[in-house]
Amino acid sequence: MGSEFDGRVALVTGGSRGMGRAIAIKLARGGADVAIGYASRRETAEDVVKEIEALGRKAIYGPCDLRQQDQIDALVAQTREHLGPIELMVNSGAISNFADHKEMTYDLWFDTLDVNLHGAFRVLFAVKDEMIERKFGRIVLISSIAAYTLRPQQFHYATAKSGVITMTGCCAEAFGPHNVRVNCVAPGLVDTEMMRTVPEHLIEQAVATTPLRRVGTPDEIADLTTFLLSEKSSFMTGQTVIASGGRAIRH
Repeated sequence: MGSEFDGRVALVTGGSRGMGRAIAIKLARGGADVAIGYASRRETAEDVVKEIEALGRKAIYGPCDLRQQDQIDALVAQTREHLGPIELMVNSGAISNFADHKEMTYDLWFDTLDVNLHGAFRVLFAVKDEMIERKFGRIVLISSIAAYTLRPQQFHYATAKSGVITMTGCCAEAFGPHNVRVNCVAPGLVDTEMMRTVPEHLIEQAVATTPLRRVGTPDEIADLTTFLLSEKSSFMTGQTVIASGGRAIRH
């Protein structure tokens, strides 16, 4: 087993499934102890913890609805108590839905931003002070290529994910002098449970307009995320790395 993250403690929100699960397992394989935050899937979070423990690493899990600051604070406190100071953090928790301007409601708009944008802020600010004080921190926020594309049926989701990218750059600028790096990953369509909520014809359309002609895998996003958390990316901060099979390209 690798030792890239030996002695490190990681917190992964949305870690019970999909990309978050793959990231948590990858970190554990690299030697990290990992705290898993979940919104509603306690049993799957428990399964991920068992997988991590089978790798010889420590792990805990706890409720972490990104709308609820008290749940975030409780998980951060539990992580510090049982595993140690948080040095690596990945915010992978998110919700996605479709609604055009005729279907959009205030409740849907605010809930989507509350989870995807405000939730990222809540988690980041729950861990950043200790990282700054200890002069070490590595943070990755998960955005989406929706931030770069015009999506009339997802303008609430796209707006939130665009804000995550801007937040990444602002925090990287602010935290950089303290050896705290903040980067972002913007995936395209990835084979997760969330993808399966997308109408089939839209999936087919997305694949047809992707140069690699396929969707991504959670493990591919985990590889990129753990690269950004590692010292292999030691001169990178404030960056958003797109992983979309070529579907979204920024010059």
